[in-house]
Amino acid sequence: MNKVYSSAQEALHDIRDGATLMLGGFGLCGIPENSINVLKQMGVKNLTCISNNAGVDDFGLGLLLQNRQIKKMLSSYVGENAEFERQLLSGELQVDLIPQGTLATCIQMAAMGIPAFYTPAGYGTEVAEGKEVREFNGKKYLLEEALHADFALVKAWKGDRYGNLVFRKTTRNFSTSMAKAGTVTIAEVEELVEPGELDPDHIHVASVYVHRIFQGKGYEKRIERKTVQLAKAN
Repeated sequence: MNKVYSSAQEALHDIRDGATLMLGGFGLCGIPENSINVLKQMGVKNLTCISNNAGVDDFGLGLLLQNRQIKKMLSSYVGENAEFERQLLSGELQVDLIPQGTLATCIQMAAMGIPAFYTPAGYGTEVAEGKEVREFNGKKYLLEEALHADFALVKAWKGDRYGNLVFRKTTRNFSTSMAKAGTVTIAEVEELVEPGELDPDHIHVASVYVHRIFQGKGYEKRIERKTVQLAKAN
């Protein structure tokens, strides 16, 4: 099977209105920049997006929010996006705020084929509303269901033509789990290499989980907020 696509446009060609997407990244670290830009150009709407965060106003998922393409967000942190806040407070956007560890585990469970799990996180808060509660060893736990997606969009440092992926440092974050939880996983990579060029011990996601791969370009690699320390006078 040929998994290599010539461009993001070609790789994402069948994403339609109403799709559920997982998008890797933490803040703006390791987000699939090319894929997000193409989704904006495609104009697909009513998307449900599962991502640790919602980008910033003019970058990452913030671009899709500005374009009113997202119907629902499932996230754990959204504090850097003013447009997200506006849409939430105005009722334009459905939002499920999920504790970060719970969100990660919901994705991991989907990757392992486990439909649900119990966690103490969120018990006694609004997070628990409408969820099954059970007691284990004198402690209350919530039942959380695994999260699946029609498409998982991730960005890796290197990948080969079979779809094996290597992430650089913290860019692996949510991406390694998301790559295993999508019905179709699409990976964009900074460097596309031939099979055999990657050290097997360095591969983070095996090719069996990746359905499409393309070499990205023009990565900005922004950070959400730059903070520096002023030099001390002698």
